[in-house]
Formats: sequence, C-alpha cells, structure tokens
Amino acid sequence: MTNENDPKPDFETALDELEALVRKLESGDLPLDESLEEFRRGVALTRMCQEVLDRAQLSVEQLMNVDDESSAEPFEPDA
Repeated sequence: MTNENDPKPDFETALDELEALVRKLESGDLPLDESLEEFRRGVALTRMCQEVLDRAQLSVEQLMNVDDESSAEPFEPDA
C-alpha cells in the first residue's frame, strides 16, 4: 500500500492501482480492516484521477473554443 506522504502517482499508474484495488476488494478475501483501508486508498485514487480528468477536459474545452477570443488563454500544462 502506498503511503499518504508519497508523491502522487501519474494518472495511468493511479488508474492501474485503482483497478487492482477493485479486483482485490471484489474477491472478498480480505479481512474487514484491510478492506476498509484499501477502500480508503481507492477513494483517494478516484479523487486524484477525477481531478486530472477535470483539468484535461478544461484544457480541451479551451483549445476547442477557437471562435471565442475572450476565452483565449495561454496553455500551461501541469508539470
């Protein structure tokens, strides 16, 4: 399990970890306390992935709105 103090994983790594967590939880083989801890990690990963997707959607919307000059902003992707 990843420590909360570790840097955030990139989107693909987080998604892979989330998929693995879902498989573990669906198996039903984990004790309750471990299931809860894995579920908490899954919620955190889901939120992180959603933030990345929201930022990507906003970037696409800005790029696609070429007719509206008031929406023209410099594109600055997150590092």
